[in-house]
Amino acid sequence: MHYFKTRVSDRNICSNGFFLFVLFLLIICFSCKGPQVKSFEDFGTRVNSGEDANPAVMKMLEFLGKYKGSRRLVIRFPEGRYDFYAGTAPSRNYYISNHDHEDERKVVFPLEHLKNVVIDGQGSEFIFHGRMIPFSVIGSQNITFRNFSIDYEVPHLRQLNVLEVHPKQGYFIGELYPHGDYRIEGGKLWLEGPKFELQPHQAMAFSADGRLTYLRRDLEFNPEKVEEVSPNFLKVYEWQLNETQSGEQFVLRTYYRPTPGIFVSQSLNTRFDNVKVHYAEGMGLLAQMSENIYLDGFSVSLKEGDRRCFTTQADATHFSGCKGEIISINGLYEGMADDAINVHGTYLKTIEVLDEHTLVAAYMHSQSWGFEWGMPGDSVQFLVSNTMEIKGALNRIQTIEPFQHDQIEGAKMFKITFENPLPGIFFVEESMVVENLTWTPEVVFSHNTVRNNRARGALFSTPKKVVCEENLFDHSHGTAILLCGDANGWYETGACRDVLIRNNTFRNNLTAYYQFTNAIISIFPVIPELEKQEAFFHSGIVIENNRFETFDQPVLYARSTENLVFRNNIIFKNRDYEPFHWNQHVFLFEKVKRVLIEDNKFEQGFDSEKDIRALFSEPGAVVLRNE
Repeated sequence: MHYFKTRVSDRNICSNGFFLFVLFLLIICFSCKGPQVKSFEDFGTRVNSGEDANPAVMKMLEFLGKYKGSRRLVIRFPEGRYDFYAGTAPSRNYYISNHDHEDERKVVFPLEHLKNVVIDGQGSEFIFHGRMIPFSVIGSQNITFRNFSIDYEVPHLRQLNVLEVHPKQGYFIGELYPHGDYRIEGGKLWLEGPKFELQPHQAMAFSADGRLTYLRRDLEFNPEKVEEVSPNFLKVYEWQLNETQSGEQFVLRTYYRPTPGIFVSQSLNTRFDNVKVHYAEGMGLLAQMSENIYLDGFSVSLKEGDRRCFTTQADATHFSGCKGEIISINGLYEGMADDAINVHGTYLKTIEVLDEHTLVAAYMHSQSWGFEWGMPGDSVQFLVSNTMEIKGALNRIQTIEPFQHDQIEGAKMFKITFENPLPGIFFVEESMVVENLTWTPEVVFSHNTVRNNRARGALFSTPKKVVCEENLFDHSHGTAILLCGDANGWYETGACRDVLIRNNTFRNNLTAYYQFTNAIISIFPVIPELEKQEAFFHSGIVIENNRFETFDQPVLYARSTENLVFRNNIIFKNRDYEPFHWNQHVFLFEKVKRVLIEDNKFEQGFDSEKDIRALFSEPGAVVLRNE
């Protein structure tokens, strides 16, 4: 009580102060109120009904459009199954990085320009019918997804399970799974579904145990003819007969990737807790030009009890031109037709120099264009494509606008004016690219399992800090970890400066050849004129306390890299497969400097004369210590 004893002359001041104090407490109490909760059934649908839930989604979106976002809003789905059909979903014209473009894409949950919303499935299954994007998050803040799974009733990919092989008769018999939704026309197999059809021309071969078959990659599906024996059972003539055996599973596909499972663009603080993607006709999750993305228990994984061995048509998770933090922990990634995680920006190729401050630059890859690339104030640097060397000092964008196009959305070229003059190299005959350094993230990839997938495991291309630790890379068909950078084909930035790879287990990776798969860990920037390069591309990479269980030789490949450390790792050789790789060096380096290999344990022995090879490097570039 003594805190309120005042002099008479101070009573008014104290009264005012007391009023402000009470008001402050009321504000605190109001802000501490729990979130507003709304049941999805309130919008007019019933769980487990089998009915199209899209009308309820439209009512939910109308409700969210009126929500001001001052207080967290939770949309709860009573646990069960919900069905969504493409025909009644709204359409959007999105430009999505690393996907094939369609002018109109059906989107079931377009969450656009929202704040403080939680979608809580409470363990529900969301089943989609047709070709569509289940969820998009556009221009939004503090959106959280939790406790649900995404799957399609009829996937666009299908698998052919081999039952009998008759090489002398020239065919094998296989079961098409999932059943139904196909036709045979002129001896060709067509896969069908709600408002789509496709003729598969590629196949991924999985063995009976669900792992991609040793040494069999990207098979062309071109049988002489296909016949139906009985519904869902097919005779496949003159295709892969000498290599195929009963129990093998061919995932039939195209390379078309129109629709990710979840699309995030121009958003801040997006979170995923215990969300499972069982199938998508593109990436499981694609995020672009967004800041701070958190994944805890996110998975692209097989559905329990289902006989499918495949999940997504492309990467499990993919982050293009993001910044802030990307944190992916406690995840499971399996059965994908591409990588578990890929983090990168996009180089723009310079097309024309307009004056000493201004140039025209363009997106170059056919699957990456039409979305925002940068904004005024962003920090940039310039590189020569053939050597991937930085030219000139850092610069900043003063203005950026679409070139020969009305708006950013859909633009392939930009007119960019910079604060400082362009480097003189622009005025000679050199192929140059521009890299946006502002839209680059820090990455934590930790306590995840990556297994039984095509291509590669984890790809990191960012100059900010990367921590990759406590993961299991189990039977990735290609390289487990790739650090790349390419201004000539994919146009995916960029140089790594601070990467820590520690306490991971690598188990029988690299069981087939793919692009950039020179070793289990492959540091492989694309540099057409490596012999002309003077500066190194990647640097600051530490690989420590990992366990490599491998049947073959190559463990680490690095090119154009300096300050690389490989220490306290265990390399254990097994006999699970026959060695096949052209690279028969444990360590193969091309143009490196200050590489330290120390305190590693090679359980089957180590011969430094044959197990280390350094090309295009100065004497003493690789130091072997304490072996």
